[in-house]
Amino acid sequence: MTSQEKSQACESARCKSDSMANMSSIKIVDLYSLLSFALLISKVQGNNERPIIGIITQEVSDEVFFQYGKTYIADSYVNYLESAGCRVVPIRLNLSEDEYLSLFHSINGVLLPGGAVGLLTSHFSRTAGIFYKLSIEAASSGIYFPIWGTCMGFQILTALTTGEDLLSNTSAENISLPLNLTEDISSSRMFRHIPPKLLHAVTREDITANFHHFGLTPEVFYANKKLSEFYRILSTNRDTKGVEFISTFEARDYPIYGVQWHPEVNRFQWNRDYAYPHSENAIWLSQYMANFFVNEARKNSNHFPSAKEEGSALIYNWTPTYTGNISGYEQVYFF
Repeated sequence: MTSQEKSQACESARCKSDSMANMSSIKIVDLYSLLSFALLISKVQGNNERPIIGIITQEVSDEVFFQYGKTYIADSYVNYLESAGCRVVPIRLNLSEDEYLSLFHSINGVLLPGGAVGLLTSHFSRTAGIFYKLSIEAASSGIYFPIWGTCMGFQILTALTTGEDLLSNTSAENISLPLNLTEDISSSRMFRHIPPKLLHAVTREDITANFHHFGLTPEVFYANKKLSEFYRILSTNRDTKGVEFISTFEARDYPIYGVQWHPEVNRFQWNRDYAYPHSENAIWLSQYMANFFVNEARKNSNHFPSAKEEGSALIYNWTPTYTGNISGYEQVYFF
């Protein structure tokens, strides 16, 4: 091989090497870009694989519970959330606003359970109001903090939004019903991805349990600008006297949700004296609703300052008491 041929061969090898290096560099850059993009999407969509949801305790009002404690959480709510892959922190009453603020920045959502408390003046409503306000304020900074209200929790949300008790008598104690869904479900966050078969069952089978004497009527809802501009109705029902009440709604611009019925009882309450639906589709609906709310909490990245503080706050530090022989709850956490 001549010196010229050797020179050309060397040049060709160098070009090939440079080309491969450039391609490798491009691949690295592209991979870095893809990873960066994936992280961005993850941040936007939420990817919290260790969500923690707070449940607000409520004052004991039933005399059969007085011997056990002053406040409580029914274990059906705890089991309901845990079944969808989260952990639970009890939110105690009568803490300072600074303590609630610290807790707000440590958990990923709040559930307001059913029960019986004053909508405007109770310690429960005060505590719920603090988290409601913080959730709305956080949204302006792009922080997604979901709140869910069940039965009384639903009713509390209406009072927090309006500053009024706008409930009417609705006799729907101990009955299970199908939902009368509205057209808004197709664009709702709550029902947008519901499987067609389950959607069919929800509208035709008695799989939503109701235990309330008061409710919010559509007439009152639409007459109140604060309510109608903040929420959209996803379902209604009629009580035993034919009075229509709103059974499901969600906030238009915030991750705030309310159901007048009880999805948790389908899987975790068994007293034969109560209309707890336990059919296959009833179980499916309960799991669907739990999955939905816990997935909402996964969009929030709050966490406790340390593993020690997290561990001491979790409900695992308390032992539930068996109450199936004296109430509709199988077990209750007392505080």
